Amino acid sequence: METVSKVKSDIKHLINFRQTLHQNPELSGYEEYTAEALKRTIIKYQPDDIIDGLGGFGVAFVFRGKEEGPTILFRADMDALPIIESNDFDYSSKTENVAHQCGHDGHMAILVGVAQEISKNRPKVGRVVLLFQPSEETGEGALAVLNDANFHRIEPDLCFALHNIPGYAKGSILLKNGTFSAASQGLTVKLKGKTSHAAEPDKGISPAIAMAKIIERITKLPAKENLFSEFVLATVVHARLGERTFGTTPGNAEILITLRSLNDEDMQVLMEQAKSMIHLISNGENLRAEISSTDIYPAMINNTSLNQKVKEAAKQINIPVVKVVKPFPWAEDFANFALKYKSVMFGLGAGEDAPKLHNADYNFPDDIIQNGVDIFTEIYTSFFSAGLLDEY
Repeated sequence: METVSKVKSDIKHLINFRQTLHQNPELSGYEEYTAEALKRTIIKYQPDDIIDGLGGFGVAFVFRGKEEGPTILFRADMDALPIIESNDFDYSSKTENVAHQCGHDGHMAILVGVAQEISKNRPKVGRVVLLFQPSEETGEGALAVLNDANFHRIEPDLCFALHNIPGYAKGSILLKNGTFSAASQGLTVKLKGKTSHAAEPDKGISPAIAMAKIIERITKLPAKENLFSEFVLATVVHARLGERTFGTTPGNAEILITLRSLNDEDMQVLMEQAKSMIHLISNGENLRAEISSTDIYPAMINNTSLNQKVKEAAKQINIPVVKVVKPFPWAEDFANFALKYKSVMFGLGAGEDAPKLHNADYNFPDDIIQNGVDIFTEIYTSFFSAGLLDEY
């Protein structure tokens, strides 16, 4: 198999597909229409196997060589966000309060283009798997897929993923050795006291003071630099105290906090410090504190040799490469693949002036789809050149 200089997919078809997905977004765990649309579209490229229902509505398309060999996996995320889109064009979201404001519609269109290219140049040995993963936005999808009994039919040797990133030149490839994106966890803190009449606050146990102290101290916790090796962050994203009534002293409160770090070790320290502080404050106010974790993302750590391989692929097809100095502060559940398999995630520039991810006016730029298809296809063809897979 020879490395191609630059593939040319049916870009209009991919744009139309992307815009159809954009118009019909689905939240994490509900990607049924999306999965069916992918199956209807990719079946024409004659994959050798289709594994659906992975971790929910995930679906994998397998292209198999005639001889046994390693398996390379390319992954795209499927889910949309609970955001009201402010864009006003003919393919704006038709689903109330749901929109593809992170670009997963574009990521899927790119992998459809890769399926098209693989169908023209199928592997001789080993397998290529195109995985469409659900529930990335909640941090649950990757683990659900990896723990699915049917995933043993895949068991990849190498895994690749990309994410579009505003603020960089359109179509450029963004590479980062080591940590690509942060670890993140959501903490839900429930403070339980005792209600009383608002005229007799001394007869109850209000969590108001404890709530204020926790909010203040949790946001200052990252400033204790002696505790952490790198950047950490604690953000209060939601808080609720009591009920909307002037006659009752509150007896319950809830605080939602997002913790972030650039490595998993600092996350462990940050989590322990946060829990210790919360219990100390709540005990001092005669309250019971219940703490639970959700939206758990490990840090995304890139494999150095695979990162270099992406760089070489970009050079081969003349796509500009940007060396990223600092890890991105947002999290990605593809990190769970990296904990088990040799993996790399890289960025695809979405435009220097593009709206930021998760903004109401964000829209995946269709003119970077081709570069996404090109880079994944170049990685595929170069890895399946004679003997190269043996190095990995």
